[in-house]
Amino acid sequence: MKKITLIGSSLLLATSSAVFAVENHGKAALERANAAAKASDAKEIVKQASAALEHSLASAIVLKGASQKRMESASNHLEEAINAGNLGKADQAKTHVNAAITEIQGANS
Repeated sequence: MKKITLIGSSLLLATSSAVFAVENHGKAALERANAAAKASDAKEIVKQASAALEHSLASAIVLKGASQKRMESASNHLEEAINAGNLGKADQAKTHVNAAITEIQGANS
């Protein structure tokens, strides 16, 4: 009986940890994407979008269904923002960042 209780507790802890991680990564992705949207130059957009991308990818790993697809879409937009920012195209980068923000918000809801 103790083994069953221990296994059940472990599974509950692992599940709650995964949910907590998703929420933290989703929130962090949104915060960094918002910072990228407010950035004034391409270099700062790349910096913030790169951080947002790390969090969106981590979140997408454990999400399921439509939320996962939205977070993957956000990751694609963030990659495009980084590419545009590296080319010095700040306006184009911000367009992708704003699209990523919309997707992240949808995935987090």
